[in-house]
Amino acid sequence: MTETVLTCDVAVIGSGSAALAAALTASAAGLSTLILEKTAKLGGTTALSGAGTWVPANHHMAAAGIADTPEDALAYIRAVAPPGWRETEDALWQSLVEAAPKMLAFLEASTPLRFELTQDPDPLPDLPGARDFGRMLSPAPLSRRILGRQRRRLRPPMLTHLFTYQEIQALDVFHHPWRAALRIWPRLLCRLMTGRRGNGTALVTGLLKGCIDRGCAIETEARVFQLMIDPQGVVTGCLAELDGKRARIEARHGVVIATGGFEWDANRREVHFPGPTDFLTSPSGNSGDGHRMAEAAGAALAHMGEANLSAGAPFRYEGALQGISLYLHREPNTIVVDAAGRRFANEHDFNFSETLDAREAATGAPLHLPAWLISDTALLKRLPILGKAARLKSGWLRAAPTIEQLAEGIGLPIEALAASVERFNGFAARGADAEFGRESSGRAIGRRRARKTLEPILAAPFIAIPFNRSFVSTKGGPRTDASGAVLRPDGSRIDGLYCAGVAMANPIGTRAVGAGTTIGPNLTWGYICGRSIVERSRRNPSSNPQPGDRT
Repeated sequence: MTETVLTCDVAVIGSGSAALAAALTASAAGLSTLILEKTAKLGGTTALSGAGTWVPANHHMAAAGIADTPEDALAYIRAVAPPGWRETEDALWQSLVEAAPKMLAFLEASTPLRFELTQDPDPLPDLPGARDFGRMLSPAPLSRRILGRQRRRLRPPMLTHLFTYQEIQALDVFHHPWRAALRIWPRLLCRLMTGRRGNGTALVTGLLKGCIDRGCAIETEARVFQLMIDPQGVVTGCLAELDGKRARIEARHGVVIATGGFEWDANRREVHFPGPTDFLTSPSGNSGDGHRMAEAAGAALAHMGEANLSAGAPFRYEGALQGISLYLHREPNTIVVDAAGRRFANEHDFNFSETLDAREAATGAPLHLPAWLISDTALLKRLPILGKAARLKSGWLRAAPTIEQLAEGIGLPIEALAASVERFNGFAARGADAEFGRESSGRAIGRRRARKTLEPILAAPFIAIPFNRSFVSTKGGPRTDASGAVLRPDGSRIDGLYCAGVAMANPIGTRAVGAGTTIGPNLTWGYICGRSIVERSRRNPSSNPQPGDRT
């Protein structure tokens, strides 16, 4: 078979936030950089997201007069983290909080991106080091036209990114989309005419623009399937399928794995997440290629049972039926019950997905799954997108004129479910959840207004929706050190190999510290990997090939 050879200083596998931050950091320092994206579209899961970005001690906070330090952020992460994580993750947390504000300043200095503060507080405000405002940001809108022809390769979002993250919050777009659009229609019309978009589209657009301006070469539909390793155990590049041919990519100073999660690898997902899965809400290219390559190269894998989980609903994307993230359980007239028909946690708890995914210690089997969300017809009126979703998948949403008939239809104990709903309705009438204290989750924090959390389930027909795991991304992968370098089981580095984002053994797992603790840390770990490769290149100076040179 004919083999193409490409030479570069740095090969970055993936094109989401972590990948693009790594590529931008390396290329800004003068290293020739090649971005290799498996699919036909650029941006990964980041391009679908709201781009909420958690960055402690950032310069926008300082400009707004809000005091913060990396030390306070570290105290907060330590306080939130599950037992035992500090022993293995503390060095990574320290690296994260030190690098995050520098990363944000670097992005704004090196790209057209401009970030703005959101109203989100740290969701666990009573813990040491928490801040009630300032750590959460999202990018201002950018025109996709600044990318020239590359804009055609941008991954489209599932829902429009005409609204910014901040507008979605302020205007309650999910509940009142038409009212929201009417309130700011001149602004939306301007964006339609100029190609400006917010959220993940803006973030990927800005990152790509910075990479392109610094000469990064970009290859799409490039499936990387193997790392190249020399006799001394140093990763020197990778092998890929490119333009229908086998390609050998020689990377002089390092390879970054930033391939996203492995949620689309059904076999590996079943091993680490036994039990029912409802939907996958990420691009189908997230099938664990980076994990397999790193493992074959001798990497230690860790945190493989951690994930960014959400509620999900059916959605058609790229011609196929998959899922979209919808936080249905945070509506005031919903409860989530297990197979016994009983509630098992505060549905409005910020890290409810961690409880949903709780496992038996001995077997690893899920404790609460299969689970169901129970509500009434008022939910369908409150969330217009639900009706459309229900039409996409027959039988996904069940309805019945009584709770007893609903329980019978979904196979739950009739008396137990009826008692759970009756008990919850009593709590709603009194304004206090005597089982799990849900009303405390709606209290005003910082600049966020109080949210209603308790509303009775009374309006027939009653509805039930499967409520199992829906994956935004898995968060386990190759273990790394604080510099992003991939480690072997004995703790030694695999020289020349780095990993970032949700492809790595992410030091913030299922239990998140804030709404943006996927994107913010992903960008930061990409930045850390890029800086580490730059430092490695300076220790081993040599002439640098032009990006993407082919022989």
